[in-house]
Amino acid sequence: MHDIRVVRADAAGFDAAMARRGVEPQAAGILALDEARRAAIALTEGAQARRNALSREIGAAMKRGDRDEAERLKAEVAAAVAAAEGAEVEAKEAAVAEALSVLPNLLDPEVPEGRDENDNVVVRQHGEPARPNFEAKQHFELGEALGLMDFAAATKISGSRFVVLKGALARLERALGQWMLTLHTDQHGYSETSVPNLVNAATMFGTGQLPKFEEDLFKTTDGRYLIPTAEVPLTNLARDEILAEAVLPLRFTALSPSFRSEAGSAGRDTRGMLRQHQFSKVELVSITRPEESDAEHERMTECAEAVLTALGLTWRRVFLCAGDTGFSAARTYDLEVWLPGQQAWREISSCSNCREFQARRMKARYRRGKDNVLVHTLNGSGVAVGRALIAVMETHQQEDGGILVPEVLRPWMGMERIPARM
Repeated sequence: MHDIRVVRADAAGFDAAMARRGVEPQAAGILALDEARRAAIALTEGAQARRNALSREIGAAMKRGDRDEAERLKAEVAAAVAAAEGAEVEAKEAAVAEALSVLPNLLDPEVPEGRDENDNVVVRQHGEPARPNFEAKQHFELGEALGLMDFAAATKISGSRFVVLKGALARLERALGQWMLTLHTDQHGYSETSVPNLVNAATMFGTGQLPKFEEDLFKTTDGRYLIPTAEVPLTNLARDEILAEAVLPLRFTALSPSFRSEAGSAGRDTRGMLRQHQFSKVELVSITRPEESDAEHERMTECAEAVLTALGLTWRRVFLCAGDTGFSAARTYDLEVWLPGQQAWREISSCSNCREFQARRMKARYRRGKDNVLVHTLNGSGVAVGRALIAVMETHQQEDGGILVPEVLRPWMGMERIPARM
């Protein structure tokens, strides 16, 4: 959410910032709505002041027995009340808020220019893409050959873009989630949190999913929404709060299911687990003082990178360009892993600094001296469990179709290798 004062102060600059994201000029329309709102407020305040003054005059007229004057003044009061009601201040305030609520965050000046993922900038890389001396298989080929990944059963039960994992692969998925959660709590200082998977519209609005992206969400018959990521409930823990400065930064992590309609993704990644309606994810959320959020962004991204390194994966950090940065983010790093079966880099984590954008929507503040100051919010995948499963399977596959279990997961798995199907 944007501060209307920013638009007033530099309309041209605001439009230029929106243009970086491919958004048409908005300032003139917003300022026209704002001017109508301010005029309505002035009219209402003037009418209220006149009503108060007339009320005193009515009292004086009644005391001196001048009933005709009192009735005339009462009629003028009624007209003032009607004028105040006709100003429709609330409706005009709502119009300004709605116009601002559908616009994306202002980008950090360092964000690279560009239109889409082809213009993202690789910041650094860990390891070299694996080139096995045998024909590497994709994860769904491995999983189906093992008899442990069943897409047909999931389609029968739920429809497309679901999967049933069995046996050692179900255990591997569970191990990944539990190990990552433990790593982030025990070594990275995040507080483990269990959150609802159903949230209300105000919660979705707070993190920017509503109103613009409703088609991407699953909505229940009673008006609640299935969470697309635990970022939504975790960040909203600070909604309508005035936090003590001493408690910041707050760092939360949660392992939860995520639900996405994948609207607009028809024909993309139709095979396998890359783009599902339901998947598990370990989420990281930080709530900080403004001056600390950039350092926190780096820290959060390094926590996600540590997961990938420990799993023996080849990864790279990518700085998203202006056209590929998400709605609520001021700047974002994606982490991509190399998938030998696909012979391609695929996103596995996205870490974003939203600055005060979400905090303004949520009215999330902290007390600094005598002032209430908006916090900064950050979120990141630490990491997506399903995509980590894919990466582990393809990276550590063996020529016979078996899969080596990364050393850090062996205590959770109770095995060093998922054997090939005999």
